Amino acid sequence: MSLSANHSFIIKLWLEDAGEAEGQVTWRGHITHVPSGTRQYLKNLADIIAFIAQYLSVAEKTASRRPWWQRWLAKRYF
Repeated sequence: MSLSANHSFIIKLWLEDAGEAEGQVTWRGHITHVPSGTRQYLKNLADIIAFIAQYLSVAEKTASRRPWWQRWLAKRYF
């Protein structure tokens, strides 16, 4: 895993039929770290944050408050 300051990610999302009741859907997808080619399949949108967090610098991981991008994602999508 690279500790570079620059990272690119490709996120592909789609809705899947949950199958339990008509009209219920769930988000599925995958995220790819472009420089390494590492891909992880997503069971929920929160998995995006967990995947990206692996690529943060050690200093940002140990900060007392959440990184800016985590607050941005949570504010808009969770």
